[in-house]
Amino acid sequence: MIRVVLPAHLKVLAEVHGEVELEVAGPITPGSVLDALEARYPVLCGTIRDHGTHRRRAFVRYYACERDLSHDPPDTPLPEPVATGAEPFLIIGAMAGG
Repeated sequence: MIRVVLPAHLKVLAEVHGEVELEVAGPITPGSVLDALEARYPVLCGTIRDHGTHRRRAFVRYYACERDLSHDPPDTPLPEPVATGAEPFLIIGAMAGG
């Protein structure tokens, strides 16, 4: 099981509380985790990444094991603690301004 932490506004949209646990087939990558997340919660399609290109939305960040993975390719393997469910994959809503 892969553990995913969503920002509050996406939890409300998907009607979930706490972490989401997902079964992910194949290599555990940001792309495969997001594919599984969007398959389970179709209402999230287009909120985290673009519908057509699957590129990350500008004000969304991905973290795992205290590392920013936002600019890594979507097929980059996630760290072992995330792949085994020991640590969560974090999707964070970024803020802008000063």
